[in-house]
Amino acid sequence: MNDPEYARFYEEAEAEQRLGQLVYDRRVALGLSQAELAERAGMTQPQVSRLETGGGNITVASLGRLAAALDADLTIGFMPHQAA
Repeated sequence: MNDPEYARFYEEAEAEQRLGQLVYDRRVALGLSQAELAERAGMTQPQVSRLETGGGNITVASLGRLAAALDADLTIGFMPHQAA
């Protein structure tokens, strides 16, 4: 499908899925439950669950708290598109 709106939605969903997987992987590596991570990050367990499954938006401030709770550095940047 060559629909720009669909492509944008797909890219956003893919980014949310990648973020969720990163959070899940780090949480598991630390041996934390969702509830423990939520408490450390000032979130609720359902918020962590939703984030890990690729749902919902998260603010930069919340990402910072989440990174601290995961004993990780938060890196945000822009990378140029790869030439086709």
